[in-house]
Amino acid sequence: MTDAVFYDGESARRRPVVLKVSASSLDIHDGSEWIASWPVGNVRRKDAPDGTLRLTCESGPPLARLDVTDAADQETIRLHCRHLETGHGRERTGQILFWSISAAASILLCVFYLLPILAERLTPLIPASYEQHLGKAVDNQVRAIFSGKICEEPRGLAAMKTLRARLMRNGDLPVDVDIAVLESKVPNAIALPGGRIYLFSALLDKAEAPDEIAGVLAHEMGHVAHRDGLRKMIQAGGTSYLLGLLFGDVTGGGAIVFVSRYLVDSAYSREAEAAADGFAGQTMTALGRPAHPMALLLKRIEGKDDGEGGNDFNIPAFLSTHPVTDQRLKALEKQVPSQQGEPLLSQEEWRALKEICKTT
Repeated sequence: MTDAVFYDGESARRRPVVLKVSASSLDIHDGSEWIASWPVGNVRRKDAPDGTLRLTCESGPPLARLDVTDAADQETIRLHCRHLETGHGRERTGQILFWSISAAASILLCVFYLLPILAERLTPLIPASYEQHLGKAVDNQVRAIFSGKICEEPRGLAAMKTLRARLMRNGDLPVDVDIAVLESKVPNAIALPGGRIYLFSALLDKAEAPDEIAGVLAHEMGHVAHRDGLRKMIQAGGTSYLLGLLFGDVTGGGAIVFVSRYLVDSAYSREAEAAADGFAGQTMTALGRPAHPMALLLKRIEGKDDGEGGNDFNIPAFLSTHPVTDQRLKALEKQVPSQQGEPLLSQEEWRALKEICKTT
């Protein structure tokens, strides 16, 4: 047979050799010097550039290899060495599986560890005007998720405007807050990036006093003040792209839906909830109103209030996204004003707010 190239696996030396193939062995010679004899049953093919047949021997040195480029010699070797492909497919499959698992693990590491850190660092650097632009991008999706309409009964809108103005008077907010009541059977309230707050009608229905709703809105204003929605959106946006890599959606077509759903469904951290509670407490006590009525509302929708035997929701959305702990409730109950202030809404305004979703 014509020349081939042999590498002994111990040095980088490129050694031209002559091959002889028999029914039992593949013999490798360098002129008159015998180098090795590989049993044909142990010869295996390895990945190589196009046009090259790269061989190794299972019973030989692990790094030794033989490169054959002559097409006729390759055909002769294939005729005698019938087990060239044995183990090759499994090895390649194993390599693919290994790198696939490694890539997936890297993506999950980014999702659960690196992205939260990145979101924390980037949030303070993003201008408020751009945050408002991002908030508008998810606003329609959030409304579509709940298939609800904005409640706009005029007297109710006037009452909400009054309540908002009084809460804003003592709030240090990076953006102007816009509050709307969204008709929904889910008792919830959410703050979007950019200052849009949605109070869901089912939560308003559960409230028994203006201070309860005022506390919830002040809590959501706390999330706006601390830019928690923007932080979640940055994390969710990166998550949607990385998960798209895993599942094949690299175009980002589903990113805005994913981000919107993430903002609605995912819970804030315990630290973010405590900070928003603190903001709500400061806002309410500055107005001469206690913070604990919000705690009463939370207990009521959780079904733990003595006057309620339960509720119609297996997992109330406000509690699933704003988890309640005894520590949170006790902290709210401790925040009382030094001096009692005027009611935030009159009885007539409160009735109008409660009926904001009614149509004539």
